[in-house]
Amino acid sequence: MRWQSALAIYFLFWAFCVFLVLPFGVRTAHEAGGELVPGQADSAPHEFRPGRIALRTTIVATVLFGLYYLNYVNGWVSVEMLDWLHPAT
Repeated sequence: MRWQSALAIYFLFWAFCVFLVLPFGVRTAHEAGGELVPGQADSAPHEFRPGRIALRTTIVATVLFGLYYLNYVNGWVSVEMLDWLHPAT
């Protein structure tokens, strides 16, 4: 695999993991004991920390990409294993 392909696939893992990680660790103003700003939704997060989200996303994406790359090198799961409509006899 070329490094450009690996970088593009890592970026896709990272973009997917943003949505995977985003809901975890979020506290509303009511849960944090803060005041609501007029017009603010009750479910809005109390504090938005993009650095923490980026760090968590990078960790999860790196682990998932590592598993993907190990599967690519070792061939643990192949396309033939996932073809249930036309099983090999």
